[in-house]
Amino acid sequence: MRQALGELDRRLLATSAVVIGVDEVGRGSLAGPVVVCAAAFDTIPVEARVQDSKRLTAAARETLAAPLMVAAHTWAIVEIWNEVIDRLNILEATRLAMRAAVAAVADPGASAKVVADAMDLGDLGLPCLNAVGADREWFCVAAASILAKVHRDRLMVKLALRHPAWSWDRNKGYGTVEHRLALDRNGRSFLHRRSFAWSPVLP
Repeated sequence: MRQALGELDRRLLATSAVVIGVDEVGRGSLAGPVVVCAAAFDTIPVEARVQDSKRLTAAARETLAAPLMVAAHTWAIVEIWNEVIDRLNILEATRLAMRAAVAAVADPGASAKVVADAMDLGDLGLPCLNAVGADREWFCVAAASILAKVHRDRLMVKLALRHPAWSWDRNKGYGTVEHRLALDRNGRSFLHRRSFAWSPVLP
């Protein structure tokens, strides 16, 4: 039987003062940053609506974001933009962002354990669980995924107001047909990842 979301976090908190969940969004996008959130909890609230951000509507994520910011002991957002992604590659850029986000919330004086969603973060100076599908099993990671997604979506909507040709308010920079048609017509912007290829829609 599948455990309720938050149960694994509470077990970890039995032997640690804080559990830190870390997750990313925008890794597969053609434009804009990869965004990482690290969310630290010293208690796990009872919030049945929290789950992996990909399983929630945009409206549900927006509704949950503010209460999660309050419920978290602390949280941090890190953005890594396309220039760095192109220089390092997306895997290393994501790892860099995750390590920076964890460092931003980790209290050197408190015992903490980190849960990352399918990413080896190397030596953080803290115990770290690298769990595939952690955003579906751990409350702290699901919370981080929601906060990262809400932050990035808002950012891409603002960028679309300044650069409307690629419709980022609707596609958030991902390789939808609409976005690829805009790339066929307009080419890349300065916010597109040069190291990423896309399949043209037009022959």
